[in-house]
This record gives sequence, C-alpha cells and structure tokens, in this order.
Amino acid sequence: MRIRNIVFGSFMCVLGAGAVPAAVPAADLKIGYVNAVKVIEEAPQGEAALKKLEAEFAPRDKQIVEMQNKLKQLEQDLEKNALVLKDADHRSREFEIVSLKRDLRRATQEFREDYNLRRNEELAALQKIVQKTIAEIAKQENYDLVLESAVYASTRADITDKILKRLGKK
Repeated sequence: MRIRNIVFGSFMCVLGAGAVPAAVPAADLKIGYVNAVKVIEEAPQGEAALKKLEAEFAPRDKQIVEMQNKLKQLEQDLEKNALVLKDADHRSREFEIVSLKRDLRRATQEFREDYNLRRNEELAALQKIVQKTIAEIAKQENYDLVLESAVYASTRADITDKILKRLGKK
C-alpha cells in the first residue's frame, strides 16, 4: 500500500509538476470495504423480509402442493383402473389430467414470477437501508471512499461487521 502511495504521489508530482498543491496526499485517504452480499444475507432486515415473503406466499405455495397431490392421485387412479374403464371415461380422466397439468404449470409460473417480483422489491428496499447505513458510518468515521466490490480488501479496510452491527440496532 505504501509503495503504491509513493508511486502515485511521484506520478502526480511529475504529471502536475507541482501545479496541484491542494491535492490530498494518497497516504491520508481512509478507505473502507463492505461485503454487500454478506450484509444482505446476514442483516436482520433481510431475515425479516424473507419471513414476510414466506408468510405472503405460503397460501399460494400450499395451493400448488395440493394441485400436485391431486394430479398424482388422478394419474394413479387412471393407471389402476385403465383396464376396467370405458373409453369415454378413460378419455375424460385423461382430459382432466391434462387440464390439471396445464393449470399447475400456469399457477407455478405465475407463483415464481410474482415471488421474484416481490423478492426484488424487498431486496431493493433492503439495499436502500444498507446504502444509507454505509453512508452514515462513512461520514461519522471520516472515510474518503467506501467500496462494495473489490478484488482484494484487507481485514483492516473491511467494515462489513460495523455495518451489520448498525443494522442490528435499527
């Protein structure tokens, strides 16, 4: 880090030839890093949002499971009674099975789309809270730069746990 600062400072001096005396020396920069994925996964607000989604979508999930069970039952009944059923009854039951499969596919697809939409809404709300918390800590502790994505970040620069503590208090 010091070598980079020295090289950066030397480069700036050569480049500007002393024309930028107001520039902040790189050694005085305070940089922090936040593992955003960890914050989203471990924040109490994230867990609360997940529970909220589960409660909201539990009735529809139960309905889909009931449809799956009914379909399975109809298929088993048709298989057992295939030899003793009249052709009209056999076709009627096959039509009912095909119709139920179609309804089940549609219900499952709608469920996934609606769930993903709501999950994305909850995630966006959580991200706003996390961004606000990061900004608060950065201002309070005089960080010049806080990164959410890095190829490498030392433990000294990692402020993820500070963010999680603050979110736990909210």
